[in-house]
Amino acid sequence: MARGNIGRVRATRSAGVLPVVLAITSAALLTGAAVYTVDRAGCVDPGQYIRHDNHIELVGGCVDGSELPAAPRGTSHEADAKPGVQPSNFRP
Repeated sequence: MARGNIGRVRATRSAGVLPVVLAITSAALLTGAAVYTVDRAGCVDPGQYIRHDNHIELVGGCVDGSELPAAPRGTSHEADAKPGVQPSNFRP
């Protein structure tokens, strides 16, 4: 009987290693895909935010304003904004 238990323990250990190996392989492949994607992005200038009197403007970067769709009229959040309050993600 002891011999049968040893065989089962070994089978359990080898079955437990397979998910770990698959997880590590998947993580390595996803990391490689992310590095490849960022390397191929081709954006040298990330751009910067510049604050003007009453608005913030993104200057530089890889996206041209003509590539973006026009904002629908009447949905501006500027009317809802309080004067002197900066957005939480603003970095001067």
